[in-house]
Amino acid sequence: MMRVEIVGGSAVPVLSTFIAILLPLYSFLFLIEMTNSVSTTPEQQTPMTDGLRRSVSLLSSVEKRSSSLPTDDLVDEAEEQFSWTTAIFRRKQIVHPDPDATATKRSVFDDPDLAPHYWPKKDYENIHRFDPTARWTYSEEKALVRKLDWKIMITAAIGFAALNLDRSNINQANSGSFLQDLELTTDDFNLGNTVFKLAFLCAELPSQLVSKRIGPDRWIPTQMCLWSFVSLSQFWLTGRASFLVCRALLGVLQGGYIPDLILYLSYFYTKTELPVRLALFWMTMNLCAITASFIAYGTLHMDGVAGAAGWRWLFMIEGTLTLLIGILSFFRMPASPTQTKTWFRPNGWFTEREEIIMVNRVLRDDPTKGDMHNREGLTLRRLWTAMCDYDLWPIYILGLMFGIPNTPPSTYLTLLLRDIGFNTFNTNLLTIPSQAFGIITMFVITLVSEFVNERSIVSMMEDLWTLPFLVALYALPSSPNPWVFFAVVTGLLSYPYTHPIQVGWCSRNAGAVASRTVNASLYNMFVQASGIISAQIYVASDAPRYRHGNEILIIICCINICFLYPGTKAYYIWRNRQRAKIWDAMTTEERAHYLSTTKDVGNRRLDFRFAH
Repeated sequence: MMRVEIVGGSAVPVLSTFIAILLPLYSFLFLIEMTNSVSTTPEQQTPMTDGLRRSVSLLSSVEKRSSSLPTDDLVDEAEEQFSWTTAIFRRKQIVHPDPDATATKRSVFDDPDLAPHYWPKKDYENIHRFDPTARWTYSEEKALVRKLDWKIMITAAIGFAALNLDRSNINQANSGSFLQDLELTTDDFNLGNTVFKLAFLCAELPSQLVSKRIGPDRWIPTQMCLWSFVSLSQFWLTGRASFLVCRALLGVLQGGYIPDLILYLSYFYTKTELPVRLALFWMTMNLCAITASFIAYGTLHMDGVAGAAGWRWLFMIEGTLTLLIGILSFFRMPASPTQTKTWFRPNGWFTEREEIIMVNRVLRDDPTKGDMHNREGLTLRRLWTAMCDYDLWPIYILGLMFGIPNTPPSTYLTLLLRDIGFNTFNTNLLTIPSQAFGIITMFVITLVSEFVNERSIVSMMEDLWTLPFLVALYALPSSPNPWVFFAVVTGLLSYPYTHPIQVGWCSRNAGAVASRTVNASLYNMFVQASGIISAQIYVASDAPRYRHGNEILIIICCINICFLYPGTKAYYIWRNRQRAKIWDAMTTEERAHYLSTTKDVGNRRLDFRFAH
């Protein structure tokens, strides 16, 4: 058994906590730099002009100008797609466009017949900067995207790191005397996880509704501050009742955070840029887990400081840190691209020219983002329509099933390692290899999905990876060699995490902004329901090897691989063929009439095609 000593144990948790934020952040910055090859131009602050008064005259004047404006210089969408495979393996082959050439993408706003059907609503918060005749260069766009990464994305990345710290600290606490001090059993621990997931699930839709009504720029920092208070208050847990109450409160307050954050970022980024950055979010999540293990290693050595157990200091230190991040977020999250001016930021972040580019590049990429303003709540009719969107049900079912096979081993990793013979401190260090390998496999599966432009079969690779390790775990003898057991569990938990691919898949197939808001929450609700199911598989009567539980996981894994993923792909292929048959048979006049009279929105339109 290896022995690890630390020096100055009381200083380790403080230092490790800062590393937990800084390491993922610097890694995130490094990867973001790979997507931006043009340096930022000097910023010039220009006062905002006209405001909403400009929107009324704009609607009529722009329609006249756009019909006569040349469109030969516009860029087709395919020319702007970012590719990790190209950036890494074929970087020297990249042909960089002339920095002064026009970077504006071609869109429906360049067709005088189609443009009126996609025009933003008059109360859209950025309507005063909407101008289909606006053109910008590659150098302007690259500089603006880099500026967005520094101003918007970094704040979001720090908040995401804070969420992961507070979400995972229960597993690190479990490697210490947490259960014994509170007189809890593993079944009580399972119940706590179930309560958390159930509360998280129930909070998803209400959180999205609140976010759309008051704005994610207000709701996200509020969520962070509230759950941080609950997280640090776990320092004073006394038993089963207080444990369950805290788990419920954390679930309610953290539920909906990720969909809220994705909704907020969609105000600033195009559909090509956002998935790349979301994939980086989930990659840095593993870095957070690694550094959280170091924090746990340090804080658990504080056992006895001020008469408190080390796991209590873990909750206190991490909860205080995320509270500070939540307070800071109130001052770092503007409401929209054109609303960065405020009393503490009188000059704003962007010039008028930059605001015009931001608004028009986003709307050209996805005209449905102008359907609602950022303080507009969802109507019950829209909510019901989104919930009844049966074309997204296959993805919801995948969200329910895909993560079950690897969740119980992941949740119980610290307990499994303790039971097999490793001590508390080595247990936390031994969770690191699977997290490190997970970063690599997640990045590779993202490359594969991008390279083959496929989602369903690529997403299935998570379960395909998990299956042989589950079989090996089931086949191990009752008293296996600790290091053999560690190798099998580490291999299992190094699986390629495909959740980011499926989140983007759900958003892509939803279509309209109003639908995405609800559908993203519904998908995450099914993912949380998956956690509830997973929490019931490893039970105390089956400990410590959980052979019956592993048998169930193997069966579920086979169902996912043999039926659910292939069936989902087949369904979307069939739906696309159905619509293509109708749409391709229509004349140009019939298509124009359909677009001008239809009440279908998002993925209900005949010209929409599902990704698979």
